[in-house]
Amino acid sequence: MKRKLLNILTVSAIITTIGFLMDGDVKEPSMTMRFTEFFAMMTMLFLAISAIYLPAHSLTKKLQRVRQ
Repeated sequence: MKRKLLNILTVSAIITTIGFLMDGDVKEPSMTMRFTEFFAMMTMLFLAISAIYLPAHSLTKKLQRVRQ
């Protein structure tokens, strides 16, 4: 489980970094605000991916056990 969460966190960080690099908006002059936006977006992505992946993975495991 710890490995799955680390992988989801890594994917979230990669997607967030790509999004910030591709963003065409004017950047905030404050570094604190930039880091806050980055980590907030990464947290939201992490929670969204976890909320979809973990229940789906659990469901497929249960279905495989029932099938055998």
